[in-house]
Amino acid sequence: MKAMVQDRYGPPDVLEYREVERPEPGDGEVLVRVRAAAVNAADWHLMRGDPYVARLVLGVRRPKVRIRGRDFAGTVEAVGRGVTGLRQGDEVYGEADAAFAEYVRAPAGAIGPKPAGLTFEQAAAVPLAGNTALMGLRDLGRLEAGQSVLVNGASGGVGTFAVQIAKALGAEVTGVCSTRNAGLVRSLGADRVVDYTREDFTRAGRTYDLVLDLVGNRSLADLRRVLAPAGTLVLSGGGTSEGGSVVGPMALLVRGQLVSRFTDRRVRVLTAEPGRENLAALGALLESGRVTPVVDRTFPLAEAAAAIRYLEVEHARAKVVLTV
Repeated sequence: MKAMVQDRYGPPDVLEYREVERPEPGDGEVLVRVRAAAVNAADWHLMRGDPYVARLVLGVRRPKVRIRGRDFAGTVEAVGRGVTGLRQGDEVYGEADAAFAEYVRAPAGAIGPKPAGLTFEQAAAVPLAGNTALMGLRDLGRLEAGQSVLVNGASGGVGTFAVQIAKALGAEVTGVCSTRNAGLVRSLGADRVVDYTREDFTRAGRTYDLVLDLVGNRSLADLRRVLAPAGTLVLSGGGTSEGGSVVGPMALLVRGQLVSRFTDRRVRVLTAEPGRENLAALGALLESGRVTPVVDRTFPLAEAAAAIRYLEVEHARAKVVLTV
């Protein structure tokens, strides 16, 4: 099969489109013929091995997982022993390592039926970003109808889902984004949009029941300043950066963990885990029309390097998707 492979850390040029052995599903696994795969900021960080401290887990000198990609949508090609409820030909979507390929092997518990009415490209855009938004708002933020939420990074992959999910949960939503993305964020249902090039939301005097930070470019003090007395701050890392950092956006997350443990229980750090239950919840929102994936641009699988370059240089809105 064809796949986007990297043998060393570096810029998008390290990715090579070449032939590799097709995986076989093991016990509890499913082999999916990939029809589309989404690009995430995580792919950028993994490709570059940035921040450097992450290489202790990813592979010190070269990546342990040589094929990039995480989100996918496609059709079931084969199922491993012990897998029930899925059969060859089923249309599915989910998360697994090595998704930038013609086939991907995934745990059965990390995939679900593709929502009706969505294209494969739209479905591929959902799993990681949609799950992160859902868990940040519903699980850690415990968002309730009538509460106010601020989404910092509202026009990004996770942010576009967060705005819509927050509205579906009945919240009053403020989205923070750049001038060129204000119209997009409003169209997703945001009640108020803050253009960060013109206004500092941490100095505006407004407070919120929940702040979901998806950027990682503000201090904890700034973010806590806009919390209501019983509000919650959920930190979920950051997007791309200039690269070459030792800890990158992890610094804010580490500080958040320490603060949440010892001084301020209102601060929560999100680690989004894939699961069939959350995919089902997202599927219900998608099929109801309350949430719609926003795809900025698509690229062929062979042009994955260009897609990642577009994500990191052009500051893509919403999701970038590869077609297979």
